[in-house]
Amino acid sequence: MKQQTHEEINKELSGTPILLQEGYSKIELLTTNKMRADKTGLIHGGFIFSLADHAAMLAINHPNVVLGAAHVKFLKPVREGQTIIAEAIITKKEGKKIFVHVDVRFENSSVFEGEFTCFIPKHHVLETRK
Repeated sequence: MKQQTHEEINKELSGTPILLQEGYSKIELLTTNKMRADKTGLIHGGFIFSLADHAAMLAINHPNVVLGAAHVKFLKPVREGQTIIAEAIITKKEGKKIFVHVDVRFENSSVFEGEFTCFIPKHHVLETRK
């Protein structure tokens, strides 16, 4: 499936798509020292959230998709040098709302999970309308 959204996102910071299917995406991210929060090598949660958000957007895969809300849990710490995988699946559509479940794993262990509420507006959010 061809990627139709977030084509210019920085893949080194927000993940590289591995698999795109209708209603589903799988993305990987190799964590680096640029993402460290402290000298222990702990990765800042914002990068994990960015990966999960990127996966949710690609599961929907529409040029105008935007995030409206997210309910997330950080389950385990992520360390520099770990490759984490996000899997996103559309779980429900309710009018203009699209609900996406995202699970981020390191090896066989969940490190993050979230429920993302997304929308597809008629126009891109930055498009100027006359």
